[in-house]
Amino acid sequence: MRKRGILQRLQTGTVLGAEGYLFELERRGYIKAGAYVPEVVLDHPDALRQLHREFLRAGSEVMEAFTYYAHRSKLRVIGREDELESMNRQALRIAKEVAKEGDALVAGNICNTWEYDHKDKKRTAQIVREMYEEQVQWAVEEGVDFFIAETIEYVEEALIALEVIKKYKLPAMVTLGATYERSKDDYDWIEGCKMLEANGADIVGFNCIRGPKTMLPLLKKLRKNVNCYIAAQPVPYHTTSALPAFQFLKYKKKNAYPIEIDRFLCTRSEMATFAKQAKDLGVNYIGICCGAAPHHVRAMAEALDRDVPASRYSPDMSQHGLLGSDKVVGKHEKKHLRKWK
Repeated sequence: MRKRGILQRLQTGTVLGAEGYLFELERRGYIKAGAYVPEVVLDHPDALRQLHREFLRAGSEVMEAFTYYAHRSKLRVIGREDELESMNRQALRIAKEVAKEGDALVAGNICNTWEYDHKDKKRTAQIVREMYEEQVQWAVEEGVDFFIAETIEYVEEALIALEVIKKYKLPAMVTLGATYERSKDDYDWIEGCKMLEANGADIVGFNCIRGPKTMLPLLKKLRKNVNCYIAAQPVPYHTTSALPAFQFLKYKKKNAYPIEIDRFLCTRSEMATFAKQAKDLGVNYIGICCGAAPHHVRAMAEALDRDVPASRYSPDMSQHGLLGSDKVVGKHEKKHLRKWK
């Protein structure tokens, strides 16, 4: 039996996705903070395979190929440009392999390039287009179900990504990275999403950059202004109205991003709350981005009333040595616990 595609799933309910491969694999010691190139795909494929599997068990319905920053510009920085195609194809094959272990879709991925410049449109647009075209073609050849173009801060760059994807007649999800109040090419974020919808995007929205608190206001506006499906994949960090982007969070008057950013990490219950709020707003594709870990994804899945494989190990404090019932915990321990409360 053929699996249902992304649009068929969205027609009947919310789709849960999981990202955050970059930060989680850096925390595990497989990616260098700074360049943030997914060398793990070639150097330690089993580490990537395991994280895909953990996200799958936690409830993600999409295995997104880890080709974020696996583009020509970034690989040139670390002197591995000659491995560009092998890195992309390996990432796609690993995602496809793990997706088959559950009822998951495989998403091809392209992202912000750091090459586009709206003041030099003609030249930089061609550079970006060529980078996207080779990545998209490899993904199509490897049999992806749909594409996610993400974390793009220029609306015009996002439109190039969309145009390249739509050539292959596959569903396209395009999510913008709302670092500033307007895009880098000076578009209102909602207007940018409307432009993407008008040009054939099946799903539009936002990912990365903003935490739940500062992404929700954008989502409320977006839902009122587009008719297509919308997506939300915030970072699990406590961004604020004064500092809506996680890159600008401060610790001791210095930027906490990226090495000290953990002190702002959201709990699993906070991400569960976001999942419920997003669903109530009418968000169709709900996920999580940089900073995500499987326990966040599981909590979000359960908040959406799903029982996933990892739910077998969901917390049960009744069995805890100090926090459980008197049948499990001795009265002596309970007495001392009350004292410290």
